[in-house]
Amino acid sequence: MPNGGNPRILILAPIGRDAPAMTALLHRIGLEADICSELPDLVSQLDAAAVAVVAEEALFGKDASALTQWVACQPAWSDLPFIILTSRQEQAHVLPWRQRLASSLRNVTLIERPVQSITLTSAVQAAVRARLRQYEVKGLLEAQHAAALELEALVAERTQALAQMNEELRREMAERSRVEQVLRQTQKMDAVGQLSGGIAHDFNNLLQGLIGSLDLIRRKPDDSQRVRRWADSALQAADRGARLTAQLLAFSRAQQVEAKPVDVSQLVHELRDLLNRTLGPMIDIRFDLNAHAVPVLSDATQMEMAVLNLAINARDAMPQGGSLVVATKLRRVEDELDLLPGDYVELSVTDSGTGMPAEVAACAFDPFFTTKEVGKGTGLGLSQVYGIARQAGGTAQLESRPGEGTTVRMLLRATEATTDATAAPVAPDPDETAHSATVLVVDDDPSVRSYLSEALDSLGYRVVEAPNGSAALDTLEQTKPDAMLVDFAMPGLNGAEVAKAAQTKLPRLPIIFASGYADTAAIADAACATARVLRKPFRMDELQRVVAAALRKSADHQGP
Repeated sequence: MPNGGNPRILILAPIGRDAPAMTALLHRIGLEADICSELPDLVSQLDAAAVAVVAEEALFGKDASALTQWVACQPAWSDLPFIILTSRQEQAHVLPWRQRLASSLRNVTLIERPVQSITLTSAVQAAVRARLRQYEVKGLLEAQHAAALELEALVAERTQALAQMNEELRREMAERSRVEQVLRQTQKMDAVGQLSGGIAHDFNNLLQGLIGSLDLIRRKPDDSQRVRRWADSALQAADRGARLTAQLLAFSRAQQVEAKPVDVSQLVHELRDLLNRTLGPMIDIRFDLNAHAVPVLSDATQMEMAVLNLAINARDAMPQGGSLVVATKLRRVEDELDLLPGDYVELSVTDSGTGMPAEVAACAFDPFFTTKEVGKGTGLGLSQVYGIARQAGGTAQLESRPGEGTTVRMLLRATEATTDATAAPVAPDPDETAHSATVLVVDDDPSVRSYLSEALDSLGYRVVEAPNGSAALDTLEQTKPDAMLVDFAMPGLNGAEVAKAAQTKLPRLPIIFASGYADTAAIADAACATARVLRKPFRMDELQRVVAAALRKSADHQGP
């Protein structure tokens, strides 16, 4: 009950002695009863009542809207009991009124007069008990609501604390990622430092062959047979220089992983000269390579970096010199714990160096673990080797004993896919559209632009030149080219911006990017996702093939 008081019964019976008599009767059984003078008085006190006893003549013909509105606005737990004292009248208009009254007051008990004392008291006591149970429900609901609020506050507090912890964890992870990225880049630059001496020596040899061949061609331009031989020699030297540049850029930059079929034996074979230059004359390198081409699915540049890291680690373990064996073989795996059954290519690097104890070998693949002095190593070389092996569907293993050298094995899952090297070569296909196609060449380097223009002209294309992106866009609508060959890295507008603006004006215009290896990540994010890419340096037959393919694809899309 409100304020913990006794149950209170309100009585509204304005005619005769019914109200005083009922009040006296209820007082005798210990119930508190109050007489209301009229209907508004009753409505004003209902909030504090347990039961309302009302004679029907107090309601019949009266405006009871305030009473029905109060009943309708009760809280969910409340359903105030009403005891209505009725008369014996059975007129046609009274019975429907009683039904409407019972419906609007909801919790109604009808007692016909004259009323026996026992009937009235039992009805009132039953109504009081029902009302008390309603208040118990109210208390439970309030306790439940308070508990819910407390729980909600606790959850909010814990959620906020968890959000703060998550934010702190994200910051720590971001910082760790940044540090790892910096350290990986440091590892790559360490490798570049190791490579620099050998690369400088190789480049001097390449430049000597290139300069010598060109000098001979200039001195004897009329000797066509020898000029062709010298030109071939110069092109071979330039190709070797392009491969070395690509390796150097790949080692030094942060690159995207591009998994393709790779012949590991061929890859190691192509690294022979580089490894010999890098490790120096004190290391005797032997190669035992599987003669059969068995490709694995990996990133060729990362695989080269793994081999280089293993070789450099082995050299550092042999400060007085020694022997190094790089071997590949096919291996069948059936019951290795962390490998699926199947065929694997095993790439092993074995040195005759100082070796390492078991407790050191157990941590060798852990990130940042190193036995070298501070500033001599980042501890990422072997962890990268392990990560590269896992990306290729395999694993890395290490065997070492003090004084007996070390062997690191990369097990790489074999694939049935075909490598680029084993695929059938595609010869340049002369394109009949060359004689009717116009190519817009955009490059800020005059010598490169001149070469591209003359090469395309010799292939039968009409050529329009532009020294930069702004000039290209100015002449685009006038020339309406069939294709655009654009340098990616240019001052002002870069190739992606020029391509996007050009395709806004000419939506079907084929775009060909001429790019150096360092532009790979930027081209991947370029606006023109359908563009083709020519990797600098490229030969004339590759230029012909890419331009012709772009024009054919554009013609196929446009239809007859």
